[in-house]
Amino acid sequence: MRCHYCDSNADLSVEKDGVRVALCEDHFQDRLDELADSDALAELREQLDIDRA
Repeated sequence: MRCHYCDSNADLSVEKDGVRVALCEDHFQDRLDELADSDALAELREQLDIDRA
């Protein structure tokens, strides 16, 4: 499977409701960095009551 953003081989793929998205290592890291910089991750941690040790 190929990366959703480029033509590289995908290192990770996820599927939900029959839709599959695959990412190469670089684009996966980019998405993680974006998530870490957003409020969405903080909100998710709060919902799941996760504290960093």
